[in-house]
Amino acid sequence: MFINGFDILWDEVDDYVADIQSIRSIDQLTFSKPVTFFCGENGSGKSTLLEALAIKNGLNPEGGTRNYNFSTYDSYSSLHKHMRLWRSRKPDWMYFLRAESFYNVATKEMEYADALHPSKEYHMKSHGQSFFSLMMDQIKRNGLYFLDEPEAALSCQNQLALLYLIEECVKQNCQFIIATHSPILLGFPDAQILSFDEDKVEEVDYKSTSSYQTMKLFLDRYDYFVKDIQENNEGGIL
Repeated sequence: MFINGFDILWDEVDDYVADIQSIRSIDQLTFSKPVTFFCGENGSGKSTLLEALAIKNGLNPEGGTRNYNFSTYDSYSSLHKHMRLWRSRKPDWMYFLRAESFYNVATKEMEYADALHPSKEYHMKSHGQSFFSLMMDQIKRNGLYFLDEPEAALSCQNQLALLYLIEECVKQNCQFIIATHSPILLGFPDAQILSFDEDKVEEVDYKSTSSYQTMKLFLDRYDYFVKDIQENNEGGIL
């Protein structure tokens, strides 16, 4: 692994991230597996922490490699300035995939292209195809990868394909830190899963995640949910 963990110097933090209770509960955190998932409800802090880790490693806040240097809108916290990483070795390659700013990164990829580095033309593909193509292009052996909700554009089948890609890359000395809501991705075997729910960060097993439990409840009781939605909507939405 490239990063074994980190600690946070909270006495020096002076912006909004200090009010995110799940992150505020961390003084130090250890990564015990080559694949670590951050899971939890919207607004629980998982993407904020992932962003800080990516920036601390020299990656552009909106995504890309260390060679990407652009800003559409600066909304990131100063948390990265107050983190100390526990590094064990240096990766050959790094990439930060951020679903919400992928369009901007794909645009910059075209602008950065030249004769020696032709564009992959991600805008010429469907959203899902471009997501998966980028990961196939950018995930290389001996690399460190930060993925923020990579399932956002992927079908269920391609989420499964991503699991196989991650497994192959782990065999080639890669480390992944991934923020996700996907019960499919969270099913990666022997991964470390960190939940950001309940205003704290704690390690949980797969079947204890809210993503798994909610999806299982829906699939097991699909007919009930359909009936309930129809009955509650008899008078119209408005």
